[in-house]
Amino acid sequence: MISAILTVLAPVFGGFVYGIERIVKARMQRRVGPPLLQPFYDFFKLMDKRPLMIHSLHALMGIMYFVAEWFALAVLLLGNDLLIAVFFHVIAVLALVIGASSVRSPYSVLGALRELMHMISYEPLMVLMVVSFYLVVGSFDIRDILSYQGYPILEIPLVFVAFLLTIPMMLQKSPFDIAEAHQEIIGGPEIEYSGPFYEALYTGKWIEYIYVFTFVFLFGGNHYWLGALLVVGVFILINLIDNSTARLDFRKMVKFAWGILIPMAALNVILLALWQ
Repeated sequence: MISAILTVLAPVFGGFVYGIERIVKARMQRRVGPPLLQPFYDFFKLMDKRPLMIHSLHALMGIMYFVAEWFALAVLLLGNDLLIAVFFHVIAVLALVIGASSVRSPYSVLGALRELMHMISYEPLMVLMVVSFYLVVGSFDIRDILSYQGYPILEIPLVFVAFLLTIPMMLQKSPFDIAEAHQEIIGGPEIEYSGPFYEALYTGKWIEYIYVFTFVFLFGGNHYWLGALLVVGVFILINLIDNSTARLDFRKMVKFAWGILIPMAALNVILLALWQ
């Protein structure tokens, strides 16, 4: 019942997390920042605007992105298979790419191509992380991971570090906010959305925050206090990196992912498999 309630209220929790993040980033920059409820003010403002769409496919893919993100998170919160959650997330990203590619705007199309670069960079690592959890726990089910008596972070430390450095790619944070790149392509794949259709993307990103930090929580096993500490620590670290780094180009992002992060995670998985 608690999992079902958390799943239904996930967009609300994601909005609060996004609001807290904006306050934390502002404090790091010695600014006051927006109020905690600013994301919800933006939500109602966008919903009040007259809906405009370029064509039906573009609008449908924006809504599909939101729905697939919510399904991916629901799989996690309801204690089901990790691989299914990852596959739903892939569907969400592909919906965003298809929608952005279906318009004539060069900014939108370029953002879609860069979003594909993001997916190519982090999705293989997500699969390796799921495999590593299976080798540690013996199951893909989240219920089994959250009841595991050991400390997953101590058994797959390289996977955790690789995932930690992948989070900026997933959440569009510096130095890997390649697809949005506000100074270059002005919002990337989101640029042609407006009103309620943009709100679907906006809320989908709130859900993605909960999706990402749920994976961080899993590294604590059944030691929920450790999982909570990891979530808070990673949250602060990611925002610190976002505030102190400049954006790289997509080539460096892909090289970093495939040259360092994915081999690091693969090495941990291989050593774990040999040890067993």
